[in-house]
Amino acid sequence: MIFRQNKKNVHIFILFKGFHPPAFGKIINILQVLCLQNYIPPQSLTLSCPVCRQTSILPEKGVAALQNNFFITNLMEVLQRDPECSQPEACSVLESVSAAAAGKPLSCPNHEGKVMEFYCESCETAMCLDCTEGEHREHVTVPLRDVLEQHKAALKNQLDAIHNRLPQLTAAIELVNEISQQLTERKNEAVNEINMTFEELERALHQRKAAIITDLENICSTKQKVLQAQLSSLLQGKEHIQSSCSFTEQALNHGSATEVLLVQKQMSERVSALACHDFPERPHENAHLDCQIETEGLRRSIQNLGVLLTTGAVGHTSVATGEGLRHALVGQHVTVTVTTKDKDSELVRTGNAVLRAEITGQDGVRAAEVEVVDNKNGTYEVGYTLKSEGEYSFSLMLYGQPVRGSPFRLRAIKPSDVPQSPDDVKRRVKSPSGTGGHIRQKAVRRPSSMYSTTKKKENPIEDELIYRVGSRGREKGEFTNLQGISASINGRVIVADSNNQCIQVFTNDGQFKARFGVRGRSPGQLQRPTGVAVDTNGDIIVADYDNRWISIFSPDGKFKNKIGAGRLMGPKGVAVDRNGHIIAVDNKACCVFIFQSNGKLVTKFGARGTSDRQFAGPHFVAVNNKNEIVVTDFHNHSVKVNGEFLFKFGSHGEGNGQFNAPTGVAVDVNGNIIVADWGNSRIQVFDSSGSFLSYINTSADPLYGPQGLALTSDGHVVVADSGNHCFKVYRYLQ
Repeated sequence: MIFRQNKKNVHIFILFKGFHPPAFGKIINILQVLCLQNYIPPQSLTLSCPVCRQTSILPEKGVAALQNNFFITNLMEVLQRDPECSQPEACSVLESVSAAAAGKPLSCPNHEGKVMEFYCESCETAMCLDCTEGEHREHVTVPLRDVLEQHKAALKNQLDAIHNRLPQLTAAIELVNEISQQLTERKNEAVNEINMTFEELERALHQRKAAIITDLENICSTKQKVLQAQLSSLLQGKEHIQSSCSFTEQALNHGSATEVLLVQKQMSERVSALACHDFPERPHENAHLDCQIETEGLRRSIQNLGVLLTTGAVGHTSVATGEGLRHALVGQHVTVTVTTKDKDSELVRTGNAVLRAEITGQDGVRAAEVEVVDNKNGTYEVGYTLKSEGEYSFSLMLYGQPVRGSPFRLRAIKPSDVPQSPDDVKRRVKSPSGTGGHIRQKAVRRPSSMYSTTKKKENPIEDELIYRVGSRGREKGEFTNLQGISASINGRVIVADSNNQCIQVFTNDGQFKARFGVRGRSPGQLQRPTGVAVDTNGDIIVADYDNRWISIFSPDGKFKNKIGAGRLMGPKGVAVDRNGHIIAVDNKACCVFIFQSNGKLVTKFGARGTSDRQFAGPHFVAVNNKNEIVVTDFHNHSVKVNGEFLFKFGSHGEGNGQFNAPTGVAVDVNGNIIVADWGNSRIQVFDSSGSFLSYINTSADPLYGPQGLALTSDGHVVVADSGNHCFKVYRYLQ
């Protein structure tokens, strides 16, 4: 069973089975207090919900002063009516549910015989008249029949929404089943392929074995023939010598004189011939016959034989980047980059994904040959050349599923049709430490892009400069090292002009509206404004780095209050969360402070260091749609999502998703995180989990040391280009 305290955003989870009602009531009362007291850190002034992470301020008397949950109270009262048995009460509850289903009036569980005719909107429960005059007397109650149709209509709308999802789920089930079946079939094909390959290898091994043995037999046989011939010759010579010697000795020992004289000449010639005969006494062959088989390399080859190719890449999270997605010049080769990601939007680091690209004309006929190059690191270069101008459809399919945003509308034009920038938009990039050299100008709006489209993109890839405002100086609309920037819901852009010790206000289209602030160290004065934010009342919150406090001004620039004095060491960025709390990033102390709007400290977190929960020169801050705090960690080259530490992303470098000292940060309505990369002079876009999506196209007028960054009320990105002493607004289609 799950109980939720709606009013205070407190969730209590209790799993029970076979409980005794009276004891259960006591246990609930104890657990509600003890569980929350144990959950909340000592001396904490806030309570963070473990489910939704919503932060709420505790009453002065702590947990015990939290509002009671009337649903739990009423349920316990029903279950505790008969202390001897729990079953009758349970049956009573079931009977009430059955009665409600049958359209019968419901009896109040707290007042016997009373019909529940009223509804408490605060507690979201039905009750009788006595209840409205008792424990619900301070709540808003209405007749039950008045809200019945409203709730029935709401439920019907929810039911319709669920029904509408059924076809989508059915299609998704069929697709996943199809992929699962394809995967099984591919596995079986791979198993058959492996078996066939290794069977062929086994046959080849047996054939080689037979061939080696045959060669061995032939060599041995040849050698044996030579040796046997030599042996035969030697044996024959030996036999001749032995017979001649025997005959001669017998004649000498036993023959008469006549017999000796008769055989003497014959025997002498024979013995002399045998004595001079050249017998083959030296071996005509050798016994060398070894078999050497080099198996080590073969074993290594066998161990590495066969590679299984697969990735976790899926189409709906993978992204394509590059101007070639939307426009191209006829006759010029264009490339776009596809970055593959898995289902959790994590980058895939290996190649070999099945990526198909096709460009077709309005008639559906293929318009160009498209080449896909696998970089073997999870990214792919897709190149093409269009031969004629016109409108095309550019499709990118990963494993048969469209890459995020595909198909893209592609327009090709002739190089001669590219509009030239007007002379009054000439700009020069300067070092922040330099002086002069900039053209003083008001907002300069670029001509409408020839590639513009009213169709919203799923991914901010092809954004462009709309206008820029400012140059180096001390007059209205001029800046000297502008830092923080913010936007209000009523169409205002607010800039912290740091070295001019003032705040300047502009409209969304770049028209100067107001300027306030004087240099000084007294309340209401500004010494070094760095961060700026606007709360729900329109008040302007300014982080003053050198004065070490936060100043609050009315929408028209009148000083109202200062907070954080005596606590802050060097506030840099500032933001306002959904509870109206003021979040200040202390650059010097390397921590984040959270204040109530009246200046009372709610909590703080962070310390100097390089670990997940530490910072090294944090700069700016934003709040996402989950009320989580997003902080740029300047010297750690990362972005951290905090409250209790949740996750971080980024590392030092120049590649996709890497930073060289990140500064400004903003979060759009979809949860995408936009980060100003100070050292790399660019703006990167990440999804809500920190996976790289794209860059905002700033090439038309390069940034130099971007600082604060915000989203205007009309959905564009505004960035403080501190090195160029101006701010720029870029088209950002969400």
